Order: sequence, then C-alpha cells, then structure tokens
Amino acid sequence: MAPPIPPQTAAPAALTDARAAGDEQSDRDFLEAAAADLRARRLAEVAELVRAAQWAVRSGHPRDGRDPMTTPGGDGTPSVRELAVPELAMARETHPATTRALIADALDLQHRLPRTWAIVAAGACEPWVARKVAVISRGLLLDAVGLVDRAVARAIAGHAPSTVLEIARAKVIEADPETHAGERERSRHERYVSISRADEFGYRCIIARVTAGDAVWIDAMVDHVADILALTQGHDHNHDELRSLAMGWLARPVDLLRLLLEHRDSDPGADPAEQPAWAPDHTRDTVERLCALPARRLASLRGRGRLFVHLTDAALRSGRGVARIEGVGPIDVAQLAEVLGHADVTVTPVLDLSTRPRSDAYEHSEAVKDHVWSLAGGDVFPFSPRTATRSDVDFDHSSPYDPTGPPGQTGPHNSGPLRRRHHRWKTHGGYRCRVASPGRHLWQTPNNLTYLVDRSGTRRLSDDDAEVMLSAPEGVEIYLSDAALSVEGYSSSGPGRA
Repeated sequence: MAPPIPPQTAAPAALTDARAAGDEQSDRDFLEAAAADLRARRLAEVAELVRAAQWAVRSGHPRDGRDPMTTPGGDGTPSVRELAVPELAMARETHPATTRALIADALDLQHRLPRTWAIVAAGACEPWVARKVAVISRGLLLDAVGLVDRAVARAIAGHAPSTVLEIARAKVIEADPETHAGERERSRHERYVSISRADEFGYRCIIARVTAGDAVWIDAMVDHVADILALTQGHDHNHDELRSLAMGWLARPVDLLRLLLEHRDSDPGADPAEQPAWAPDHTRDTVERLCALPARRLASLRGRGRLFVHLTDAALRSGRGVARIEGVGPIDVAQLAEVLGHADVTVTPVLDLSTRPRSDAYEHSEAVKDHVWSLAGGDVFPFSPRTATRSDVDFDHSSPYDPTGPPGQTGPHNSGPLRRRHHRWKTHGGYRCRVASPGRHLWQTPNNLTYLVDRSGTRRLSDDDAEVMLSAPEGVEIYLSDAALSVEGYSSSGPGRA
C-alpha cells in the first residue's frame, strides 16, 4: 500500500506548534534548535545517499544475459542493473536521470572519496557540496582521485562551498595534468549554438561558442542594428531590449539587408560606384543577384522551421488566452505575432479527440501519431518531464503488437509516446504498461509498484486501487477518486457510460 497522505491541516498545525515553542525559548536555545534542524536535514540527505548505494548493491548482478549493467560512478565503483534504476526513481518520485545521479554520487563518495564521505556521513558538511566534488572528480582514475579526497576532506567542513569546489578543480588538474591538457585542447574545437528552454513568459536564450573574431563581428552587427531600431522604437525599448530585437533581424537576411541599405552611412566624398578596398571581389556580383531575385525567391532565403502551435478557436478569435508551442511551452496568444509574424504558416485541421482511430498496421500513421500525441501531451513514462517533442519519441504499443492477433491494434487505445531509453526499459526491464483510457497510462514496476500517468502528472496507486484498474475488462475506463469509483466504457466511436 502507498503511504497515506497526511491531512492538509497537519502542516499549518505543526507550524503553529513550532512558533509557540519558539516563543518560549531563549534566543540561545532558538539558535541551537536552528543548528539542530540543519544537522537533521543533512543527515536525512545522507540517508538518501546510503539507500541509493544499498539499492546499487541489491541490483549489482544481472538476472540473465539480456539484463544490461551500467556503471554510473567513476573508476573503481561497482556496476548496477540499468533496468533497476527507474524503479527506484519511481519510488522516490523523481526522474530516472536524477536517481541515477544520486546513485553515482553515493558510490563515488563511498568507494572513491572515503575521507570526504566520513565527514558527510557525520553531518558535518553540506552533502550537495560533496556530491559536486564527486562529479568534478569522476573522470579521474581510482589511483589518482585520492589526491582530491585528501584535500577536500581537510576543507569541506570549514570553508565556503565555492572555496571547496575551487580546491577540488585544482586538485583534479594536479592529479592528471595530461588529461586536463587534452580536455583543454579538445574544448577549443567544440563550437555550438544552442537554445535554452522557454521561461514562463515565452522567451529563450541563445547560447553560442564561437571564435573571438566572430564574436566581435556579431556583437558589432547587433549593436549597429540596435542603433537603427532606436530611431523608430527607442522610445519604447532600452538599449538591451533593442539588441535582443536586433538578434531576430539576423535570422531574416533579406529584411536585414533592406534595413541596412535604408540606413547606410553616407560618405560625401566617396564614389558610390567605387568598391571599397576591403570588400571581396564577389560582393558586387552577390548584390546584383539579390536584386534580380523575385520576392518569392528572396523569401525562400530564410531558414525553415516547424512549430506545432495549439490554441482554441475562442483564443484565435479574441486574441486573448494561452497558446502552447511544442518544445517551447505556454505563451500568451498575443505573443504569437512575435513568433509567427515573419513566417509562412500552415494551418492544419483540429483533431476530434472523441474519435478512436485504429489501424491494422504495426507502424503508426501520421494521423494516429497526431491523435496519440495530442491526448498524451508528451512522454508518458512516470515522472518524465513533458519537454520531449514528437521527433524525440517512439510511438509504442502499450500491449505488444501481435502480427497474428485481432485487427485494429494500433491506435490511441494501445499507444503512448516514449523516449527511446524509456521504450527500451519497458521492452526489456519487466515494466508493464496499460492504457487505462486514451491519454491515461497505467504502469507497474517489476516489484509491483503501480503508477497512473495522465494530464495531471504521475501518482502512485495503492495496491487495492491498482488491482481494480488492472483487472478492468478491455474497453472499460476507471477513474479513481476519494469518494467513489467512476466507471465508463469506450468504443472506437468515443466514450460512453458503462
């Protein structure tokens, strides 16, 4: 059985009792209690690390030849059954990557950083600092990591976290200077441009690693365009906002060229037909070719992208409400003009989610994928973040597809999007999944912990509730509540009361 949820009045009552007790204490006793709270919280985090390491020991041997092993920690730490990690993650109500990191840090501290671990286990330092040290030193071999352990153990109980981490980084370099030099050389060739996740207002950060020369030219162009935009928008935006707007112009080369030509600096003494000495020979030819292109061809010079935007017809008509962009998140409908204002937009028909399309084929058609994705809203693995896009997932048959089985096995009644790793865990790890109703997925772990994943998130079910849902006949939807069980039946034409 899942542990009972305490009543919501318990926390305020406990808080009131704590306040009353605090009023009766002297200032010295109050401060001593605060110190005790700190130690209790640290020891609770130590207990989590200990339990994670114990789970690694319990899962330290493969069950058969198809049971893959993984080594989350560094050199010298034991291996763990890969398929055991997500079950512990579900019990902890976290994503498997978070639990894998906890196991890795626990194993590193116990097997590679024993001096530091002794201080952590005593509650004399912040466990998160020690975990950061474990991550920083994970690339070192076992016979070299002792240098880091000795230095950190001397500092972690009395120095600020930033000082401890600086010591750890320095000792990592000292322990293996050749590897550090190689990493530094490799990093010189790592260039990238990435986009952050959207914040709550729909804005994202562009992060790029470029050469120093390119960075100077990009910065100068952004500044130049911002100065031009200030002529018309400077009363509404400060300089930093204008530079942000200018970055958007860089993605529209034709519009940018027009803007620059309309606001070019004039030199009274220069011959307009004379090509500057610094200009490449092909510059004039490029300009002439651009001028000869028709408008449609010019528009095609822009990059192409694909966004899926979901909004209601009411929001579309009124211009008020919330839209959701896959891979970005929710934004105000008014912001759609900023996102789509310079793009050619393709409008697709609204899906009727009350229907239940089915297919006899093993492969999911695009129509079925759209239907399943709209119902699920993302990866349906328990506690998985809904940040995946449809290109990041496999559309998996929750009940395995049987080539000799009945028709209509592929559809929202038997399908859910899963990232590839989650798909592999389900296939080979003993995790069972059943569609409780389209868009609602029931999961059971190898040790019979049961979780329901739906639009409201992931919640663990008691053994009794799990039995009710797992034993329901096919085509019957069961909705659990504190008051009663709500049962509905559904068919290919839509849900109905049972």
